[in-house]
Amino acid sequence: MAGGYESEHRRSLEDPEGFWREAASAIDWVTPPGERILDASRPPFYRWFPGARLNTCYNALDRHADGTRATQAALVYDSPVTGTKRTFTYGELRDEVARFAGVLAGLGVGVGDRVVIYMPMVPEAVVAMLACARLGAVHSVVFGGFAAHELAIRIDDARPEVVVSASCGLEGSRVVEYKPLLDEAIAETEHPPRHCVVLQRPEAKAVLEDGRDLDWHEAMASATPADCVTVDATDPLYILYTSGTTGKPKGVVRDHGGHAVALAWSMPNIYGVGPGEVFWAGSDVGWVVGHSYIVYAPLLAGATTVLYEGKPVGTPDPGAYWRVISEHGVRVLFTAPTGIRAIKKEDPEGEHLRRYDLSGLRTLFLAGERLDPSTYHWASDLLGVPVIDHWWQTETGWPIAANCIGIEPLPIKPGSPTKAVPGYDVRILDDAGAECPPGVDGAVTIRLPMPPGNFTTLYNDDDRFVESYMARYDGFYLTGDGGHLDEDGYLFIMGRVDDVINVAGHRLSTGEMEEVLATHADVAECAVIGVNDELKGQVPIGFVVLKAAVERAPQDIAAELVALVRHQIGAVASLKQVEIVPRLPKTRSGKILRATMREIADGKEAVAPSTIDDPAILDEIRATLGRTPRT
Repeated sequence: MAGGYESEHRRSLEDPEGFWREAASAIDWVTPPGERILDASRPPFYRWFPGARLNTCYNALDRHADGTRATQAALVYDSPVTGTKRTFTYGELRDEVARFAGVLAGLGVGVGDRVVIYMPMVPEAVVAMLACARLGAVHSVVFGGFAAHELAIRIDDARPEVVVSASCGLEGSRVVEYKPLLDEAIAETEHPPRHCVVLQRPEAKAVLEDGRDLDWHEAMASATPADCVTVDATDPLYILYTSGTTGKPKGVVRDHGGHAVALAWSMPNIYGVGPGEVFWAGSDVGWVVGHSYIVYAPLLAGATTVLYEGKPVGTPDPGAYWRVISEHGVRVLFTAPTGIRAIKKEDPEGEHLRRYDLSGLRTLFLAGERLDPSTYHWASDLLGVPVIDHWWQTETGWPIAANCIGIEPLPIKPGSPTKAVPGYDVRILDDAGAECPPGVDGAVTIRLPMPPGNFTTLYNDDDRFVESYMARYDGFYLTGDGGHLDEDGYLFIMGRVDDVINVAGHRLSTGEMEEVLATHADVAECAVIGVNDELKGQVPIGFVVLKAAVERAPQDIAAELVALVRHQIGAVASLKQVEIVPRLPKTRSGKILRATMREIADGKEAVAPSTIDDPAILDEIRATLGRTPRT
């Protein structure tokens, strides 16, 4: 695509069908898109590429394996927790996927059938996902190690024919046995699967149930490889349940055609990654980042993807990421700011990085949590490469706002994910639905229709899809985030709408306060929440994690932080309480659990969500605040 960012973005909004027709040429179609690229007959249920037919697995594997990339690395598996490294070529990965598709087909799985995948970060998880796509089945990946009840809820909602699991996962040095959790979940369900396929790992042996459970390796040994099945572009590829849901989960549905086109377009245009290059998304296949940028996008683009079973720190040290980049020739790393902050906390001077050659690294992309300017500057100075903040959601499946370095790198403004990606028309609306002027915070929305690759509905729940996302502003998707556009059109995301607090009639962004706290030289990471106050309605409380080497008195640092916010934002901020804590409660994907912290601070009974990394952290927060959970 020719032209700079502004012309490409304008063209994508003025002629979306022409823009995405051109992008669709990167995909091999069985039935190419016809005259109509977008079906807008039933808003807000838009459908891209109606009438076109394809197979996503063929585009991710077979066309490369049958062409010039058969011997090129497709997947690099690196597991510091097991000491295992393994590389799969496109030919080898295609053959593994075809054989496991044969296993699933032998169990009766066909087009439209659901398969739940409950696995750790092992190559077999990727194989299982692609095998479903090969058959036209719908996969639903549940983060490995989720509590049995949460898994049961998802099984009952998706009603899978088969669950694919493993005997265990590894959290650092801790072995988490999955099979007992799976058995407990199935016992709780109203709609149990007919079969389970279980990967036996040497760290724990699972007990298999006769007649229901199959051993992965034994099933693979006798399976007949399955060919790709052609499906409609509008058929569902996967269901992904949004993290932290309670009660009836929200199952985000992604289609085949729009998903393939959008992700294939994103690799060269947003990330600047071409065929044969090594791309690493430091995430988990259980999250949307893992779906889009560990599994599908790099393979659609003919790149090499890295699957890492480890942590930014502790497996074994803060140099873990730098080792992977150096050993495997990673050109672009995509991870969460919380991972970089964890490294910064343990190794603020970057001493571990000096042990490795990172000369091949071109770019660091960060998403998942707001990238505070302090972390941006630390990473940028340490790595000496562009650090690109970008913003998107489980529902969108690929970036909404980013610095599209493959089109035209724009000047970076720390704290901003730059501008809307081509295809997205981002608007900031006030409570009445009017557009906010530059610099004024409001609800971040996207004018419909959204581009290909976004969710098409919630699984078996069209009404909730409309109510949760489309009903608030007619003709717009409500992201749930608050923020503003500046005079140059740069987007600033200040946090969830819930993170805007009202202090004595003044609407204040806790995200803005977090950015100020993060500038302090001793701060590794922080969170600010609003708690109820009889006089002012709400007041902010700051929670701060210090860098590892800091030895100063915590009360002195807290006083400096209060003064810093007062100086930068003003007395109106009313931040008078800053607590120094050893760590912050987070989900396994790195999101800080601010809502849960608010409940604790307000004296409510805070139930640890299923996605929490370590429930014991909540007790630490209670102890810090002197709160006792209500019984």
